[in-house]
Amino acid sequence: MMDGIKNRIDALTKELNEHNYSYYVLSEPSISDYEFDQLLKELEELEIEHPELAHKNSPTKRVGGDITKRFETVTHRFPMLSLSNSYSKEEIADFEARVRKLVEGDIEFICELKYDGCAIGLTYENGELLRAVTRGDGTKGEDVTTNIRTINTIPLYLHGNYPKDFEIRGEVFLSLDRFRALNEKREEDGEPAYMNPRNTASGTLKLQDSAVVAERGLDCYLYSLHGKELPFSTHYEALSAAGSWGFKVPKEELRYIERTNSIEGIMEFIDYWDVERHKLPFEIDGIVIKVNSYYKQEELGYTAKSPRWAIAYKFKAEQLSTRLESITYQVGRTGAITPVANLSPILLAGTTVKRASLHNADQIEKLDLRVGDSVFVEKGGEIIPKVVGVDLSLRPEGAAITKYAELCPDCSTTLVRKEGEALHYCPNEYGCPTQITGKMEHFISRRAMDIDGIGSETVVQLYQQGLIQDIADIYAIKKEDLLPLERMAEKSADNLIKGVEASKQIPFERVLFALGIRYVGETVAKKLARHFGSIDNLCLAKFDELVEVAEIGNRIAESLIDYFSVERNRLLIERLKEFGLQLEVSEDESLSRSDKLKGKIIVVSGVFESLSRDELKQSIESNGGKVGSSVSGKTDYLLAGDKVGPSKLAKAEKLGVQLISEEEFLSMIG
Repeated sequence: MMDGIKNRIDALTKELNEHNYSYYVLSEPSISDYEFDQLLKELEELEIEHPELAHKNSPTKRVGGDITKRFETVTHRFPMLSLSNSYSKEEIADFEARVRKLVEGDIEFICELKYDGCAIGLTYENGELLRAVTRGDGTKGEDVTTNIRTINTIPLYLHGNYPKDFEIRGEVFLSLDRFRALNEKREEDGEPAYMNPRNTASGTLKLQDSAVVAERGLDCYLYSLHGKELPFSTHYEALSAAGSWGFKVPKEELRYIERTNSIEGIMEFIDYWDVERHKLPFEIDGIVIKVNSYYKQEELGYTAKSPRWAIAYKFKAEQLSTRLESITYQVGRTGAITPVANLSPILLAGTTVKRASLHNADQIEKLDLRVGDSVFVEKGGEIIPKVVGVDLSLRPEGAAITKYAELCPDCSTTLVRKEGEALHYCPNEYGCPTQITGKMEHFISRRAMDIDGIGSETVVQLYQQGLIQDIADIYAIKKEDLLPLERMAEKSADNLIKGVEASKQIPFERVLFALGIRYVGETVAKKLARHFGSIDNLCLAKFDELVEVAEIGNRIAESLIDYFSVERNRLLIERLKEFGLQLEVSEDESLSRSDKLKGKIIVVSGVFESLSRDELKQSIESNGGKVGSSVSGKTDYLLAGDKVGPSKLAKAEKLGVQLISEEEFLSMIG
């Protein structure tokens, strides 16, 4: 009997995957929606009864439902490099001429659309989706496989003659129709609209609830293959093969991809899409030009940041005119005030724009902005569009000169502006509601204390109910305080208390970052924690001692001294100590540190045997050294492993930078 059930689950899984491919990739539905839903319902019921027989990439995963508390960081097998960007056709012509000069023979170029979304790398083994990782910093990204499984245009299983192990990369995006529908729903619910499809797609991929991701209806185009000993000689050949395995790849008949062997062909493709892009069902922000031959790509090689065989042409930002209705002001967690232009709505680059950034008082004065003006608005890759000019010929008679806000919009405290700074600040750090809740939201955030079970809405609710007034109060919360709150069930309260307790193990450097001291970001907090070892030592540090630390300048030193000079802050730290937070470097961390590499800049490149590249970089920093990103005259050593980058190696030899092996490095640090 179990064999029969397993066979039925296998058959349904295969059949539903084929119908998905026909509907979403080929746009040729093979059965009705009703028939599809009935098959899916049957599979869901069988999987509920026999979960041990369900496939990890079952079609039922398309509807989501899994919860991801933490996205694991994954190192890319093949670095996800960014492309060199150009905004002029002259630079594209220079690129084409440079390629012809560097490699011999006929050159064929591939022109493709530059999709405006979130880059993703998909790994397949034996024809099955294994892992999906975001670009991240190009070296490491986040594992978002659970959410990627909900995207119907990404195959969970492949068909045809595919390689055993490979990675395919592409862009996850939100179609304009989906984006508009999502914003209409948010407006109906009284929620603020999302600013653009690109950032919405990126944010959606990081949602913890995959069911919500499935509802959003993300899409994906795949555009490059990576792997060892792939059986292709050209980029176009590889993409064509990927299309036959079940991937959604750019189609030549739609002119989403085109081959050409001339600069005239490249320019014609650019000109065509500069006009036609506004008719696409998704956003693009340019064109990508690549050398088609893999052999010639290898011959051309890479710079430190990008391939020499590819370039991106970015379309100029669209600019429109609209009326400036009013100027309002927002306050951030550090007290920084940001002016915002409220505009008569316009459709700009595919999205409705109602607000635009004005940055600061100097920008308003420089543009001589006045309410009622006709202003030029531009959206050049910004989350919030910006005002770039005023049509003075249309200025209303008697339009009043804009006087910058003098009072905080939240607490009515008189604003201050320090000499040499562009922003105004609300100095009411301990009485301004937005600053208080903003600091607590920063404190609990993932990169800081990473407290599970508590989010921004909960922080605001706890503050408004008088349960927390500062970050230390979070550790005094009791379960009985939480249960009367709206939408706070017993399980939620338990999870919050557990999350708070678990955060007491977060290391000192992240606690220091979580305190929210102005100008003390993650990197600065790490350097300060390692140098001073404890919050007590840091609290007592003099200005001269602070600026002696690498990369700690006058502004950071002054900010630290100001922070620790306030008695309220010192009392807050004492309370955090009493609650058991890590406010000094642990003994294990202390024992692993030294000054053996003090002042040395080391670039790491290649594949290593004993330690990973991340572990080697951590060892360099732990022993007082600095990790360099590229070889220069200031580099002391190139730590070279197997398959060291040829450009780094050539530059090191040219500059006389000493090469050291992994074994030599480990010997240096003992």
